[in-house]
Amino acid sequence: MTLSSRFDLPGQIRSVAAQHPSGPLYATTYGANPLETVVSSVDLSGRVLWQRAYPGTGRPRSRLSPSGTLWLARPTDGGGRALEGILPDGSVDRTVILPCRAGEEVAAFVALGDGFCVSWAGAAPMLLAPGWRPSQVPRVARYSRDGQCLWSTPIDLGPVSHPGMLEVNAETGWEVRTAAPRPPEWVEAARWEPLLVSGDRVAAGFADGRSGVGRTFFLDFVSGALVAVTDPGPSRRNAIAGHGAFLVGTLGYGACATRRFGRDGMEGARWDCHGAMTVDGLGTVRGLSLSVTPSSTSRFRRLTNSNGRVDGPHLADRHISHPAVDTNGTTVFWHDGKLVAVDSDMALRELFVSDDDRNVPGRTLLLGGGLVVQSLGSEILAFRTDLAALADGPWPCGDANLLGNPVLE
Repeated sequence: MTLSSRFDLPGQIRSVAAQHPSGPLYATTYGANPLETVVSSVDLSGRVLWQRAYPGTGRPRSRLSPSGTLWLARPTDGGGRALEGILPDGSVDRTVILPCRAGEEVAAFVALGDGFCVSWAGAAPMLLAPGWRPSQVPRVARYSRDGQCLWSTPIDLGPVSHPGMLEVNAETGWEVRTAAPRPPEWVEAARWEPLLVSGDRVAAGFADGRSGVGRTFFLDFVSGALVAVTDPGPSRRNAIAGHGAFLVGTLGYGACATRRFGRDGMEGARWDCHGAMTVDGLGTVRGLSLSVTPSSTSRFRRLTNSNGRVDGPHLADRHISHPAVDTNGTTVFWHDGKLVAVDSDMALRELFVSDDDRNVPGRTLLLGGGLVVQSLGSEILAFRTDLAALADGPWPCGDANLLGNPVLE
């Protein structure tokens, strides 16, 4: 396997996507400062086709639609929020102004065939006009293509705690006790996969900004009505597991689990491990998995329908890129300075080895002809491999597919 090309972008990469297995790539990064967002179009040889800079919010967010329009969330001149549609040639298709409340921020969004679904949360103080405060009422809303709000559902995270959270203060008599449930000081979208759409269901994750303890809210896609909500837990990675079905992960404060929820919002399976998972067309769940057993270790695992797991090769640590799976069932990802692949028989092989020990891997994209693209910090690396084409399935889909848009219609 060979390193085909390597190129730098203006700042740390927040997302990378491709419209077609032949490219080009669309990367969304920070610019000269945290409040600038840069969108770049790059061909597979590393040549920059065009770049556009926009005022940002400190968290660049973009989604590539099936039609080829790259949608970017950005502030407007008047302090509002908009979604900017950028065409493949770098020109602006149109700008959709999103009606919003004072102190709100687009925390996450996905591009739909007929519009958008958006998670709103409190804006960062540095983005607010003097005298304004961040919104304390997060919500999820659905919009038409022209920005008309179809429904808006307020989110009540409620007082949160977890058995693994401890506190010691005057209220506990200076004894270590389980922390009492408390209203969050501020609520933010969950860090990992905060907004997913599958069939007629939406999974929106929100968390206490201080503790990271949160919940996933399942909403009806048509009406916005709340279907179900998970118990509070340290939020981690979520995924689309099928039409109307999701994987919800928890990790931290001594908890480690992956749970599968169906269209009714009920838990149908649970595994005592968690990590960056993939779900193929047969519903097989596999990927990096951590556990909190006495022999806790990072390793590649396959999760079975009977709530069991099949252990695969050990991995050096938990830091891997979001993986991709080919049609032969081989999973490819960046780990510990290496591009590695684990086949359907759980055998691991190293495709490329470097002395790069950065623990900031992004996404792994599998393009045509076995070309693997890896975002790493502010760099994109492209490798020629013997891997097959990208597999179909619920996940890769969304945040792990070429478009980087977590929607399963």
